[in-house]
Amino acid sequence: MRWRKIGKVFDPSQCALPAGCVGFAQSPQTLVFDDFVRVYFSTRAVDTSNGKYRSHVAFVDMTHDFSKTLRVSSSPVISTGNLGCFDEHGIFPMNVVRIANQIFGYTTGWNRRVSVSVDTAVGLAISNDDGETFQRHGDGPILAASLNEPCLVGDSFVRLIDDIFHMWYIFGLGWRRFEATDQPDRIYKIGHATSPDGINWTKEEARQIISDRLGEDESQALPTVVQVDGQYLMAFCYRYASDFRTNSARSYRLGFAWSTDLLNWRRDDSFPSFPPSVGEWDSEMQCYPHLFTLGSDVFMLYNGNAFGRDGFGLAVLER
Repeated sequence: MRWRKIGKVFDPSQCALPAGCVGFAQSPQTLVFDDFVRVYFSTRAVDTSNGKYRSHVAFVDMTHDFSKTLRVSSSPVISTGNLGCFDEHGIFPMNVVRIANQIFGYTTGWNRRVSVSVDTAVGLAISNDDGETFQRHGDGPILAASLNEPCLVGDSFVRLIDDIFHMWYIFGLGWRRFEATDQPDRIYKIGHATSPDGINWTKEEARQIISDRLGEDESQALPTVVQVDGQYLMAFCYRYASDFRTNSARSYRLGFAWSTDLLNWRRDDSFPSFPPSVGEWDSEMQCYPHLFTLGSDVFMLYNGNAFGRDGFGLAVLER
């Protein structure tokens, strides 16, 4: 198996984004319709009160071959959270799942802290209008920090398989200053939880399901899972915990793992391999993958340099 890159298919600078957002189309997540594909993504607006970014979720509708943009949402699909709530300062990312005649949106809410920059938790929002808008299923999270997962729970990817909801997500091990003068950096790993209804979840508390490649300080993010030839393929991104923002040698790359039972995973980043491009939009960084199927084909959307500032691209799995 190998990935064939189709190239960048969406550039946020080439369209009008909602809510005063400027650039970024991070963590693309699909909802497939009969005659188009809706891709939800997180974009950013500047908070005029402090000059910091807030993440908002928008969508773009594209043809099945991703050659044409049909529509970009005129407003965010969900507002940021209320004062003091877990998603007060942004939502990034949001994973969507069709459940009967509704669409469940699993959000990652961000809230700013004092000693460290942020904390996150997973929320649930539900759409009754085919994914145009979402309403919160309460103001609190459905998955958050716990005794052995002390911070930074987020990046949920949910699928209903054999009447059981499975969620792959990340949990933080903590924050660390790698140099005395540096701001703290975070370390997080991929975990797994299950649910009978998609609302009430049971974690495999603090069980890291994907092995490290870069050592114990490796950070792993945004798991996504699809079935391929009787097995399950997970894509995710990983990086060094420090000096990753501008040092391309330590920035995000895509990793892969395989499972037959959805519980135990064998990591193999070379199968299928996904080498970086040379001199292209994804040459310095590859991050935030999303696996999905169209017909019999398996596709992957992903972001490139600068954490998706310039949009997202597409690849197809050839086997």
